[in-house]
Amino acid sequence: MVRYVLQKLLFMLVSIFVLASATFFLMKAIPGNPFQSEKNIPAAIQERLNEEYGLNDPLGVQYLHYLNNLIHFNLGMSMKQQYVTVVDIIKTGFVYSLQIGIFAIILAVAAGVLFGLIAALNHRKFLDGFTILLAVLGVSIPNFVVATGLQYVFGVKLRWFDVAGLNDPTDFIMPVLALSFLPAAFIARLVRSSMLEVLSADYMKTARAKGLSGRVILVRHALRNAILPVVTYIGPMTANIITGSVVIEQIFGIGGLGKFFVNSITNRDYTLIMGLTLFYAVILMLARFLTDIAYGFVDPRIKLTRKGG
Repeated sequence: MVRYVLQKLLFMLVSIFVLASATFFLMKAIPGNPFQSEKNIPAAIQERLNEEYGLNDPLGVQYLHYLNNLIHFNLGMSMKQQYVTVVDIIKTGFVYSLQIGIFAIILAVAAGVLFGLIAALNHRKFLDGFTILLAVLGVSIPNFVVATGLQYVFGVKLRWFDVAGLNDPTDFIMPVLALSFLPAAFIARLVRSSMLEVLSADYMKTARAKGLSGRVILVRHALRNAILPVVTYIGPMTANIITGSVVIEQIFGIGGLGKFFVNSITNRDYTLIMGLTLFYAVILMLARFLTDIAYGFVDPRIKLTRKGG
């Protein structure tokens, strides 16, 4: 177990190093710098800013300085927001992204498992077909289309919720629904197909022959084994929801990390782009790492060793 965890952590560190290096050199490969696009800044001040941010240093010196800052968990200062560090921006925006993401994850898992279970237990019946239709629509329709549809129906026509902003707890409802629609549909399909396979397995027939109640068979045997593909999906789903809410945050006017990420690209804020990219990558890797660990505990047949991991 310890060896497995250490191997995963080492792989994460190597991946972060490779990603940080690739992001740095890609940023430096873009012609010009963030201050050359500002026509209202005199050339003397641009030169002073280049010197202050080390943009006049040789590329190798800039790279070593960048790595040294990362070792000390310093992502640098924003090049376009005066006296504001990248870490401060992440702290400010991630609160909203995390809140919306957590609610969306809970809703996606709960709704996906429930609808998938209902579909499997009503195989080839109306509820099964209706659930499949919802799942297909959920996977096919992009979340920004869902978001604008929710805004039009519940914000403009019915006036139940505000179209933009997070001024009230009810303002979370539409962004959370838009973010959770696709993963909930995918989970429902996973649970349905896995549940149908489990229900037809030989050990399920043995459990029925032993006289076990339907609820015990469903919860202890069927659902526990059918949920394994969902556990595998939760890791990347969590990372995708939390880090992939850029468009949703823009549509609903939420001041999360998505807003800062879009603005950093528009303003060519190199330090902020590199910092947010690295932060998103760490979230994705941590989610995948925790999923691998959790999968080993959920399925006792999997051993967290070098051969079984």
